[in-house]
Amino acid sequence: MDPVAAKYIGAGIAAIGMAGAAMGVGNIFGSFLSGALRNPAAAQGQFGNLIFGFAVTEALGIFSFLIALLLLFAV
Repeated sequence: MDPVAAKYIGAGIAAIGMAGAAMGVGNIFGSFLSGALRNPAAAQGQFGNLIFGFAVTEALGIFSFLIALLLLFAV
């Protein structure tokens, strides 16, 4: 296999992680909104968990983007 083609395939596979992060963020906020509408009194107590989950999910998406860029331009 051509090394350039392998590099592009690897970067494309790494970019799938960004789609996973987008779905994860949507799932996190959708679940929080559903729970907050069912029990508004407990919503404020779960806001810290919401922000932590968002940060971790976005960090994984940024990490996969970094891997894709490293495969494209550094290798």
